[in-house]
Amino acid sequence: MPIEPPDHAEPAEAAEDHLLRPYDAVLLQSFGGPEGPDEVLPFLRRVTAGRGVPDERLVEVGQHYDRVGGISPLPALNRALVGALRAELTRRECPLPVVLGNRNSSPFVADALGELADAGARRVLAVPTSAWRSYSSCRQYREDLAEAVEGRPELVVDKVRPYGEHPGFAGPVARVTVDAAREAVEQVGGGAVALLFVTHSIPEAMDETSGPGDGDGRAYSGDQAEAAAAVLAEVDTALGTDLPGGLAFCSRSGSPHTPWLEPDVGDRLRELADEGIRHVVLVPIGFVSDHMEVVHDLDVEAEETAAEVGLDLTRVPTPGEDPAFVAGLVDVLLERAAEARGEAPVRATWRDLDSHPSICPAGCCPNLRTAKPALCGED
Repeated sequence: MPIEPPDHAEPAEAAEDHLLRPYDAVLLQSFGGPEGPDEVLPFLRRVTAGRGVPDERLVEVGQHYDRVGGISPLPALNRALVGALRAELTRRECPLPVVLGNRNSSPFVADALGELADAGARRVLAVPTSAWRSYSSCRQYREDLAEAVEGRPELVVDKVRPYGEHPGFAGPVARVTVDAAREAVEQVGGGAVALLFVTHSIPEAMDETSGPGDGDGRAYSGDQAEAAAAVLAEVDTALGTDLPGGLAFCSRSGSPHTPWLEPDVGDRLRELADEGIRHVVLVPIGFVSDHMEVVHDLDVEAEETAAEVGLDLTRVPTPGEDPAFVAGLVDVLLERAAEARGEAPVRATWRDLDSHPSICPAGCCPNLRTAKPALCGED
């Protein structure tokens, strides 16, 4: 698709002193999703390429999309986020082009970067729609960037740091969680309410190797467990409660013989009902927007499980286009630009959660199948 500059963009020559210097374009990098029934199977084939998943299984998974007309919510959500980022950058006098590039559906990352380069961009800053550290949520995006710039030596691409601990992400999650928990406590009393923080399950081996190569591993589950504990503490402080809470997982796939992170959200809901809980607040802490895993796994399957065991369920919204989230993404863009200029930016975090570097350390979140080149890291 052609690149359209934001409204009132200044010519490149006049924009040399903007706060995103030395970058001249922004790439919102995402997973992608089908936008019609005829795109579902090709999309799922790209997602599972190289894993030997038969088409019969993909057709079964594709039925999740059939329930919503064969259209993933994610592409439209990402286009809206692109527009919100453009507007916020313009407000801060950084009116750069912002484009979308996907891993598994059009517009693909390589096409988006190619069009930026053809339009004159030479240094692009990528922000993935994934806030956490693991192979599938960080390094695989870096591999996509490396493949996309192959044959384009004139193009330099950097990325922002993982931002799950940034106030722009964690703050909106905490705010909506406090509101939902308050309403639940008022309805059934604090002793009957629990918070369940949900993220995408990944193979145990991927979690064990997430984070720097010389680190302790389990950065994916560990970072999100710490963030969940911080949000739970915010709720208890605001409400004067001591609510139970913890991390659960959704969207397990792959061979049943491969261990994946547990507990599954449905299993945990059943356990909470057995423990006397009457109302559960579901917090999709692993997700930036209400895409397919949220819509199907939480709004359909978890809702059905809750009804079976007699639980009331409140699912809080993901950050999406929340103004604080959009502003937070621009903050991390500006932070990375300052680093590229050799400055020492202030690295904001929420409730003393640890921040992580924008240049991934050696051995970080390795590809356990096949070693591939990756940008934005020390290896």
